[in-house]
Amino acid sequence: MCDNHQKPITASDTPAFFGIDRYGFPEAGEHPLDPPEYYPPYFWSERFKKLGYHCEELRDGFYWVTSGGYDAAFVVTDEGVIAIDAPPTLGENMLAAIEEVTDKPVTHVIYSHWHTDHIGAASVYGPDVEIVAHKITKELLERFPDPGRPLPTLTFDKEHTLTVGGVTLELSYKGENHCPGNIFIYAPAQKVLTCIDIISPGSATFMHCDASQNITAWYEAQHQIMEYDFDFLVAGHHMKYGTPELVKESIEYFADILEGAQAAIDIYSRSDRLMDIILKPGLDRFWVGSENWINSMTNYATKHVLEKKTSNGMLWSERLAGVTTQTKYHAYTVMESIRLERPRPNYRLRGENPPPFLA
Repeated sequence: MCDNHQKPITASDTPAFFGIDRYGFPEAGEHPLDPPEYYPPYFWSERFKKLGYHCEELRDGFYWVTSGGYDAAFVVTDEGVIAIDAPPTLGENMLAAIEEVTDKPVTHVIYSHWHTDHIGAASVYGPDVEIVAHKITKELLERFPDPGRPLPTLTFDKEHTLTVGGVTLELSYKGENHCPGNIFIYAPAQKVLTCIDIISPGSATFMHCDASQNITAWYEAQHQIMEYDFDFLVAGHHMKYGTPELVKESIEYFADILEGAQAAIDIYSRSDRLMDIILKPGLDRFWVGSENWINSMTNYATKHVLEKKTSNGMLWSERLAGVTTQTKYHAYTVMESIRLERPRPNYRLRGENPPPFLA
């Protein structure tokens, strides 16, 4: 691991980086290079640099489209095209990718979930498409209207089978995970599963477990992916589509984060140890002590993950892109999910000088 993980904070308002002394985040410094296999050949191509997207057929008319940061998909059927999502970072490139392989119109659009970073350009498909989504997605879009995200025209609760032009997609809602309404979309004939914002193949995933809302259920969703018979996973983010092996790799990484976060809580969230940390800066600087407590746990969990030898004998920085920058955010988020979502082993007993408990 590199010793110099962050550059010192120096106050600056230059366009390159804004720094603020004492209170803000420092500019990230030297980190290990990402594993070279993280970057597929298309990423270095002149075509990709010029156009900003890559389109690849996964199997039998099912296509994966990526901007190198955001993924979407479409399926060509005998009657038209089914599009899955419309990230603004792809925008009209979704139409360009479709037009590369077929002159058939887009007749159906599936929303994976309501977040604008994945469906914020859905208006590019025009006003005449049928839009399929979970009923919660429609409720949220009705509550927070957006012309870029037209309202779904067909919704479902638990399961829905969409068959268009001889192609079948199985839509399933297994409960809130990344967010309410986030669905699984499975093409059984092509063995392609679309499940957005649960893992990011080959990488550590964006900070705070991809900004997910129910972390315990987000962990559950990782294993629910593995219940499908799939060869390809459209996961929503980063450089490549997923495979079963890449999903297993992500599951192992986040299991290590859960392990480290639990160990940190067991040590630093004991009421006696906690008070030592919180009160050290002084009774009139409670929030400083609180930050020291949280940071102590986060740092412990991060060290646990990044210095642990993984199942194949390598460090995570040698297996996944982004772990030295993102792990601390995941560690914090998972640690808080343990404290908020999972059962507590004990609680404070009444009386003076009670036995230690986990706060």
